[in-house]
Amino acid sequence: MVWIEFSFCLIVILFAGTKLARYGDTIAQKTGLSGLWVGLVLLSAITSVPEIATGVSSAALVGSADLALGTLFGSNLFNMAILAFIDTCHPFAPILSVVSTRHILLAIGAILLTGVAAVSILAGDAISGIALGWLGVPSIIILLLYLFFIRRMFLLERNNQPSPAPEKSEQYQDISLRMVWFKFAMAALAVIGAGIWISFIGDDIAQATGWGASFVGSLFLAISTSAPELVVTFAALRLGALDMAVADLLGSNMFNMAIIFLTDIFYTRQAILSSASDVHTITAAAGILMSLLVIIGLRFRQKKKTGRFFSWYSPLLIILYLLGFYMLFASGIG
Repeated sequence: MVWIEFSFCLIVILFAGTKLARYGDTIAQKTGLSGLWVGLVLLSAITSVPEIATGVSSAALVGSADLALGTLFGSNLFNMAILAFIDTCHPFAPILSVVSTRHILLAIGAILLTGVAAVSILAGDAISGIALGWLGVPSIIILLLYLFFIRRMFLLERNNQPSPAPEKSEQYQDISLRMVWFKFAMAALAVIGAGIWISFIGDDIAQATGWGASFVGSLFLAISTSAPELVVTFAALRLGALDMAVADLLGSNMFNMAIIFLTDIFYTRQAILSSASDVHTITAAAGILMSLLVIIGLRFRQKKKTGRFFSWYSPLLIILYLLGFYMLFASGIG
């Protein structure tokens, strides 16, 4: 029964997440924002709604720090695996060779935010135990770093703002912006409801299978909550909006780490990073290595794919994704 409920929630997140992506794209086209900026701020926030709902509800309602953080770290890994898949689907040239090099800043941001979280978990109360009330200071630092990188990216995009395309704003003339926002809100509520439900299901799966909350959160919940990213990036790939697709994934990874601040607010027992299991550093380390591969791919641009289908970094991203979860499972099932 628990797996049926899990599958149902996954379907709801996929459907509602698709609607969120569509209405987000409509809002973006009506406002004339750049593809990279839309992917970084608008789409990454939209597609991370399930992570917010699942992380906060896991912390506040289920009371599981490991489910909450496992969802966020695991989602980052899955996002990088999605990047490998869309690179494989992109013909001829590696996708990181044709998008803006400004994505490097996003990857660096994801590395720093993940690194702060991982070091705080490893240090235990020595760092993550430093708190304002129950709110950990490292969580505040992560949020401030996120805002810094968003502002930095905004300044870069403002200086490189492309000329708007009039035909884009005409694509959705038959629907008002107010109606778009209303439908967006309805889809968001559906995703939030499914995210709250799936957090309880994750706890049930952990108890029924004997798997730990860290493993369940990092694998099952992370894949479920990353389903909107999967839908959005493949849709952007079909539209040829490559910068939007890559920025959605890298932006989501930064946003996921910023969500730690929200989960810490609702996890009132103590600072959430001081309550987390050390095994989360495995997925954090894998995520950092995957982001480093992305930086190398963006910096040293391969002109052609190996054998037409694969870039040099795509198999490595998949290997790191699988290796990270194997090590998490072998470490005592989280």
